[in-house]
Amino acid sequence: MSDQVHDHDLDEDAAPADLADLSDHMAGAAAQFVRSVEAVAGAGVPDEAVSILLLELSSLLAAGAPLGAIEDVVPDERFEPDAGAEPDVDRLRNTLHELLGPVDDYVEVFDPYAGPEVMAARLSDDLSQITSDLLHGLAHHAAGRPLEALWWWQFSYLSTWGPAASAALRALQSLVAHVRLEVPIDADVDADAAL
Repeated sequence: MSDQVHDHDLDEDAAPADLADLSDHMAGAAAQFVRSVEAVAGAGVPDEAVSILLLELSSLLAAGAPLGAIEDVVPDERFEPDAGAEPDVDRLRNTLHELLGPVDDYVEVFDPYAGPEVMAARLSDDLSQITSDLLHGLAHHAAGRPLEALWWWQFSYLSTWGPAASAALRALQSLVAHVRLEVPIDADVDADAAL
């Protein structure tokens, strides 16, 4: 990603201090999410995992919402500086997949504005993708490049981690509803097949 070209327009009314504050806020939210997901994976307690992940995804999306509301962030440099080695999240993905078991797989509408294309997804894939994206931005932030980190978090919020977090949150909320309302998880699948 080090050769990524920045071709966005900056809101001239946005003060650099405001963007630095937003970057610091997002860094705190990103670090909290990464710690929580790693703790959930390490604890190996599936019943608690769903509740914790539901809370953490909700918090992360609330922290990330301003990234979609503000104008495009443009860093000082035209090309993204090297943030170092990409984080290896394969172990996290595999651990979460084993932890979540049969509830790891779900289906979602890929893009509600592009048509009703339904695709298979996995919570473990979503959570590891989100973690990877957040860690990439945290590397920029830790290197003293808060605007670069904010650009990355905004770009990936719109393209990868935002959609993944929204989809995973919907899946987890649906899972909680099925359990709490005592509706079998395959009930909706059977109903759709009958149509």
